[in-house]
Amino acid sequence: MSPERMFSTAINPRFCDTDALGHINNTVLPVWFLEGREGILRIFNPSLKTEDVSLVLAKIEIEYLGEIFFGRPVDIRTFVLRIGTSSVLVGQEAWQDNQLRSTATATMVNFDKHTRKSIPIPADIRKRLAPYLLEQET
Repeated sequence: MSPERMFSTAINPRFCDTDALGHINNTVLPVWFLEGREGILRIFNPSLKTEDVSLVLAKIEIEYLGEIFFGRPVDIRTFVLRIGTSSVLVGQEAWQDNQLRSTATATMVNFDKHTRKSIPIPADIRKRLAPYLLEQET
């Protein structure tokens, strides 16, 4: 996927992110992937003000493909896999040393916090998400 069609977030692993085996602990990746989804969150809520939250995480799946180590940067790449009526399926990858180390998919739902129910994604937001759709790659 071309870089202009995805969000990229640089992570510098902290020493405290490591575990007894000397690699980054599996509990750290969900946090890094959350940070990588900030670009998607800003499409729905540009200011990221908590009172304006409209996108909630409904599901996340992470696949651990290889070890990630302290002392070397990690690139979190984020893109859109599918735009549904009220949800967006987000794809993510964690790269270190030019190697894919982990993948994730996150289902995020457009949410009305007053009714506590999902709501359709507005047309203007759908339009702003569209450039990040993976399937548009030629």
